[in-house]
Amino acid sequence: MRIGIAGYGKMGILIRQTALARGHDVPVVVDPVSTAEEVTARKPSSTSMPLDVIIDFSEPQVLVDNVKRYGEMNLAAVVGTTGWYDKMDQVAAVVEKSGIGLIWSGNFSLGVNLFFHILKAAGRLMNRFPQYDVMVHEYHHRHKSESPSGTEHMIGDILINALDRKSSTVSGLLNRRIENSELHISSTRGGSIPGAHQVIFDSDVDTIILEHTARNRQGFAEGAVIAAEWIYGRKGFYNIEHMMQSIIGGE
Repeated sequence: MRIGIAGYGKMGILIRQTALARGHDVPVVVDPVSTAEEVTARKPSSTSMPLDVIIDFSEPQVLVDNVKRYGEMNLAAVVGTTGWYDKMDQVAAVVEKSGIGLIWSGNFSLGVNLFFHILKAAGRLMNRFPQYDVMVHEYHHRHKSESPSGTEHMIGDILINALDRKSSTVSGLLNRRIENSELHISSTRGGSIPGAHQVIFDSDVDTIILEHTARNRQGFAEGAVIAAEWIYGRKGFYNIEHMMQSIIGGE
Protein backbone atom coordinates (compact mmCIF):
# COMPACT_ATOMS: atom_id res chain seq x y z
CA MET A 1 0.00 0.00 0.00
CA ARG A 2 0.90 3.66 -0.32
CA ILE A 3 0.79 5.04 3.22
CA GLY A 4 1.12 8.70 4.12
CA ILE A 5 1.99 10.15 7.51
CA ALA A 6 0.62 13.39 8.99
CA GLY A 7 2.72 14.55 11.91
CA TYR A 8 6.41 13.74 11.80
CA GLY A 9 7.49 13.71 15.41
CA LYS A 10 8.91 10.69 17.22
CA MET A 11 5.84 8.57 16.46
CA GLY A 12 5.68 9.63 12.84
CA ILE A 13 9.31 8.72 12.28
CA LEU A 14 8.80 5.29 13.85
CA ILE A 15 5.60 4.69 11.90
CA ARG A 16 7.43 5.41 8.64
CA GLN A 17 10.17 2.93 9.54
CA THR A 18 7.60 0.31 10.50
CA ALA A 19 5.53 0.76 7.35
CA LEU A 20 8.61 0.41 5.15
CA ALA A 21 9.68 -2.70 7.07
CA ARG A 22 6.25 -4.24 6.43
CA GLY A 23 6.65 -3.71 2.68
CA HIS A 24 4.63 -0.53 2.19
CA ASP A 25 5.55 2.63 0.31
CA VAL A 26 5.57 5.94 2.20
CA PRO A 27 5.61 8.58 -0.56
CA VAL A 28 4.08 11.39 1.53
CA VAL A 29 5.01 12.84 4.92
CA VAL A 30 3.11 15.93 6.06
CA ASP A 31 4.33 18.22 8.82
CA PRO A 32 3.94 21.99 9.16
CA VAL A 33 7.29 22.64 10.87
CA SER A 34 9.62 19.64 10.64
CA THR A 35 12.84 20.15 8.69
CA ALA A 36 13.35 16.39 8.15
CA GLU A 37 14.25 15.52 4.57
CA GLU A 38 11.38 12.96 4.45
CA VAL A 39 8.74 15.72 4.73
CA THR A 40 7.03 16.29 1.38
CA ALA A 41 4.22 18.71 2.31
CA ARG A 42 3.22 21.20 4.99
CA LYS A 43 -0.49 20.32 4.98
CA PRO A 44 -2.73 17.68 3.36
CA SER A 45 -3.36 18.42 -0.30
CA SER A 46 -5.02 16.42 -3.05
CA THR A 47 -2.29 17.39 -5.52
CA SER A 48 0.52 16.04 -3.35
CA MET A 49 -1.02 12.91 -1.83
CA PRO A 50 -1.33 9.89 -4.18
CA LEU A 51 -2.13 7.54 -1.29
CA ASP A 52 -4.26 4.61 -0.16
CA VAL A 53 -4.25 5.42 3.57
CA ILE A 54 -2.92 8.21 5.74
CA ILE A 55 -1.86 7.79 9.38
CA ASP A 56 -2.52 10.98 11.33
CA PHE A 57 -0.51 11.70 14.48
CA SER A 58 -0.74 15.47 14.12
CA GLU A 59 -2.32 17.99 16.52
CA PRO A 60 -5.91 18.04 17.85
CA GLN A 61 -6.58 21.60 16.69
CA VAL A 62 -6.09 20.64 13.03
CA LEU A 63 -7.63 17.16 13.13
CA VAL A 64 -11.12 18.15 11.95
CA ASP A 65 -9.76 20.12 8.99
CA ASN A 66 -7.43 17.25 8.14
CA VAL A 67 -10.29 14.75 8.09
CA LYS A 68 -12.31 17.08 5.86
CA ARG A 69 -9.41 17.06 3.41
CA TYR A 70 -9.16 13.26 3.61
CA GLY A 71 -12.85 13.09 2.77
CA GLU A 72 -12.39 15.36 -0.23
CA MET A 73 -9.55 13.11 -1.41
CA ASN A 74 -11.50 9.87 -0.75
CA LEU A 75 -8.59 8.83 1.44
CA ALA A 76 -8.88 6.28 4.26
CA ALA A 77 -7.39 7.43 7.55
CA VAL A 78 -5.91 6.11 10.79
CA VAL A 79 -6.16 8.72 13.55
CA GLY A 80 -3.82 8.38 16.52
CA THR A 81 -4.01 12.05 17.42
CA THR A 82 -5.50 12.57 20.88
CA GLY A 83 -7.28 15.49 22.52
CA TRP A 84 -10.01 15.94 19.86
CA TYR A 85 -12.69 13.70 21.34
CA ASP A 86 -15.07 16.59 22.08
CA LYS A 87 -15.37 16.84 18.27
CA MET A 88 -16.14 13.14 17.82
CA ASP A 89 -19.62 13.73 16.37
CA GLN A 90 -18.27 16.31 13.94
CA VAL A 91 -15.55 14.00 12.67
CA ALA A 92 -17.96 11.05 12.40
CA ALA A 93 -20.32 13.21 10.33
CA VAL A 94 -17.50 14.14 7.94
CA VAL A 95 -16.59 10.47 7.53
CA GLU A 96 -20.19 9.45 6.90
CA LYS A 97 -20.82 12.23 4.39
CA SER A 98 -17.62 11.61 2.44
CA GLY A 99 -17.87 7.81 2.45
CA ILE A 100 -14.27 7.20 3.51
CA GLY A 101 -13.04 4.75 6.12
CA LEU A 102 -11.51 6.03 9.35
CA ILE A 103 -10.26 4.18 12.42
CA TRP A 104 -9.22 6.02 15.58
CA SER A 105 -7.80 5.19 18.96
CA GLY A 106 -6.09 6.87 21.87
CA ASN A 107 -3.65 3.95 21.81
CA PHE A 108 -2.92 1.64 18.88
CA SER A 109 -0.67 -0.73 20.80
CA LEU A 110 -1.93 -4.28 20.31
CA GLY A 111 -0.67 -5.15 23.80
CA VAL A 112 -2.66 -2.33 25.36
CA ASN A 113 -5.78 -3.35 23.49
CA LEU A 114 -5.36 -6.95 24.63
CA PHE A 115 -4.97 -5.48 28.12
CA PHE A 116 -8.35 -3.77 27.64
CA HIS A 117 -9.96 -7.14 26.91
CA ILE A 118 -8.36 -8.63 30.01
CA LEU A 119 -9.73 -5.72 32.06
CA LYS A 120 -13.23 -6.25 30.70
CA ALA A 121 -13.11 -9.87 31.85
CA ALA A 122 -11.61 -8.86 35.20
CA GLY A 123 -14.27 -6.19 35.66
CA ARG A 124 -17.07 -8.69 35.12
CA LEU A 125 -15.48 -11.00 37.68
CA MET A 126 -14.74 -8.31 40.27
CA ASN A 127 -18.24 -6.89 39.96
CA ARG A 128 -19.31 -9.85 42.12
CA PHE A 129 -16.86 -8.93 44.88
CA PRO A 130 -17.69 -5.47 46.23
CA GLN A 131 -15.14 -5.80 49.02
CA TYR A 132 -12.49 -4.85 46.43
CA ASP A 133 -12.15 -1.17 45.67
CA VAL A 134 -10.43 -0.21 42.43
CA MET A 135 -8.09 2.56 41.32
CA VAL A 136 -6.04 3.32 38.20
CA HIS A 137 -2.57 4.85 37.91
CA GLU A 138 -0.28 5.52 34.96
CA TYR A 139 3.30 6.63 34.36
CA HIS A 140 4.49 8.48 31.25
CA HIS A 141 7.56 10.38 30.10
CA ARG A 142 8.06 14.02 31.01
CA HIS A 143 7.15 15.23 27.49
CA LYS A 144 3.60 13.83 27.62
CA SER A 145 1.28 16.77 26.95
CA GLU A 146 -1.89 15.48 28.62
CA SER A 147 -2.70 14.06 32.02
CA PRO A 148 -4.47 11.71 32.44
CA SER A 149 -3.78 10.18 29.04
CA GLY A 150 -6.40 9.05 26.56
CA THR A 151 -5.45 5.46 27.40
CA GLU A 152 -6.17 5.99 31.09
CA HIS A 153 -9.56 7.47 30.28
CA MET A 154 -10.28 4.39 28.15
CA ILE A 155 -9.35 2.14 31.09
CA GLY A 156 -11.62 4.19 33.33
CA ASP A 157 -14.53 3.79 30.92
CA ILE A 158 -14.02 0.02 30.80
CA LEU A 159 -14.16 -0.24 34.58
CA ILE A 160 -17.13 2.10 34.95
CA ASN A 161 -19.06 -0.03 32.47
CA ALA A 162 -18.10 -3.27 34.21
CA LEU A 163 -18.53 -2.34 37.87
CA ASP A 164 -22.00 -1.51 39.19
CA ARG A 165 -20.48 0.18 42.24
CA LYS A 166 -18.61 2.78 40.15
CA SER A 167 -20.44 5.48 38.21
CA SER A 168 -17.88 8.21 37.48
CA THR A 169 -14.16 8.90 37.26
CA VAL A 170 -12.21 11.62 39.02
CA SER A 171 -8.65 12.66 38.19
CA GLY A 172 -6.00 14.90 39.61
CA LEU A 173 -5.39 15.86 43.21
CA LEU A 174 -8.23 15.00 45.60
CA ASN A 175 -8.47 17.30 48.60
CA ARG A 176 -11.42 15.40 49.99
CA ARG A 177 -12.56 11.88 50.72
CA ILE A 178 -13.40 10.00 47.56
CA GLU A 179 -17.00 8.85 47.15
CA ASN A 180 -17.67 5.11 47.01
CA SER A 181 -19.13 5.49 43.51
CA GLU A 182 -16.07 7.32 42.17
CA LEU A 183 -13.09 5.74 40.40
CA HIS A 184 -9.85 7.65 40.91
CA ILE A 185 -7.55 7.73 37.87
CA SER A 186 -4.18 9.31 38.59
CA SER A 187 -0.95 9.89 36.72
CA THR A 188 2.75 10.59 37.11
CA ARG A 189 4.95 12.35 34.54
CA GLY A 190 8.72 12.10 34.44
CA GLY A 191 11.75 10.46 32.90
CA SER A 192 11.51 8.61 29.59
CA ILE A 193 8.82 6.02 30.37
CA PRO A 194 6.91 5.13 27.14
CA GLY A 195 3.84 4.22 29.18
CA ALA A 196 2.76 2.06 32.09
CA HIS A 197 -0.77 1.52 33.36
CA GLN A 198 -1.89 -0.19 36.55
CA VAL A 199 -5.36 -1.26 37.64
CA ILE A 200 -5.38 -2.00 41.36
CA PHE A 201 -8.10 -4.00 43.09
CA ASP A 202 -7.65 -3.60 46.84
CA SER A 203 -9.43 -5.12 49.85
CA ASP A 204 -8.76 -5.33 53.58
CA VAL A 205 -6.91 -8.61 53.13
CA ASP A 206 -5.07 -8.44 49.80
CA THR A 207 -4.30 -6.54 46.61
CA ILE A 208 -4.58 -7.62 42.98
CA ILE A 209 -2.66 -5.56 40.41
CA LEU A 210 -3.07 -5.81 36.64
CA GLU A 211 -0.45 -3.89 34.68
CA HIS A 212 0.67 -3.15 31.15
CA THR A 213 4.13 -1.68 30.58
CA ALA A 214 5.39 -0.55 27.19
CA ARG A 215 9.13 -1.09 26.69
CA ASN A 216 9.26 1.37 23.80
CA ARG A 217 7.05 3.03 21.17
CA GLN A 218 7.42 0.22 18.64
CA GLY A 219 4.16 -1.42 19.70
CA PHE A 220 2.23 1.79 19.05
CA ALA A 221 3.75 2.15 15.58
CA GLU A 222 3.09 -1.47 14.62
CA GLY A 223 -0.51 -1.18 15.75
CA ALA A 224 -1.02 1.98 13.69
CA VAL A 225 0.34 0.34 10.53
CA ILE A 226 -1.77 -2.78 11.12
CA ALA A 227 -4.76 -0.45 11.50
CA ALA A 228 -3.90 1.11 8.13
CA GLU A 229 -3.86 -2.35 6.55
CA TRP A 230 -7.22 -3.11 8.21
CA ILE A 231 -9.06 0.11 7.26
CA TYR A 232 -8.00 -0.02 3.60
CA GLY A 233 -11.07 -0.92 1.53
CA ARG A 234 -13.51 -0.33 4.40
CA LYS A 235 -15.95 2.55 4.71
CA GLY A 236 -17.28 4.03 7.91
CA PHE A 237 -16.22 5.35 11.31
CA TYR A 238 -14.42 2.75 13.44
CA ASN A 239 -12.43 2.59 16.62
CA ILE A 240 -9.72 0.06 17.37
CA GLU A 241 -12.15 -2.19 19.22
CA HIS A 242 -13.79 -3.00 15.87
CA MET A 243 -10.40 -4.08 14.53
CA MET A 244 -9.57 -6.10 17.63
CA GLN A 245 -12.90 -7.92 17.50
CA SER A 246 -12.32 -8.81 13.86
CA ILE A 247 -8.82 -10.11 14.66
CA ILE A 248 -9.92 -12.05 17.73
CA GLY A 249 -12.89 -13.41 15.82
CA GLY A 250 -10.67 -14.44 12.92
CA GLU A 251 -12.12 -12.13 10.29
